[in-house]
Amino acid sequence: MPAETPAVRGAPLGYIENNLVPGEQVIYKTGYHWIVIFWSIVLSLLFAALGVAALYEAFSDSQKADYKQAFEIGGSIALVLAAIILMQGIVRRNSTEVAVSNKRVLIKTGMGSRRTLDMMLSRVESIGVEETFWGRMLGFGSVVVRGTGGTPESFVMIANPQEFRRNVQEQIGAHPPTSA
Repeated sequence: MPAETPAVRGAPLGYIENNLVPGEQVIYKTGYHWIVIFWSIVLSLLFAALGVAALYEAFSDSQKADYKQAFEIGGSIALVLAAIILMQGIVRRNSTEVAVSNKRVLIKTGMGSRRTLDMMLSRVESIGVEETFWGRMLGFGSVVVRGTGGTPESFVMIANPQEFRRNVQEQIGAHPPTSA
């Protein structure tokens, strides 16, 4: 059963959807695991707590007027930093698309500078999955795609890497290479 989610009306299409050829359809799509934003969330929460504490101190009656403005400015800066750190993590997570279509393996990482891999299923020599203990427990790992005669391409912290590999193998099995 395809894991493809239908496009939301009015939502911009991603790299994968914009680069499908006629007759090609997405069979399985994934991306970075949520763990890639874990440290962004932790750091963002720390800055937010610091900012709230500073603003609370600035607006409480216990401080002298000399320190009030410093606490206001420091608290505001800490809250802005918290928002920036969180947004950076979210953008990083959402900038990676990994998909298997009925014809190709498509992987795109990055927004400003982009790295892509579009490989015909007939050219896929092997798909390797590397998972740490925590990766296995939480459902993330590295996917290593090797094409015929090519160097291995590694993509880290991909959500459900075993499921991705299984879908690639199913598509390769459904479309065996023809002999010349």
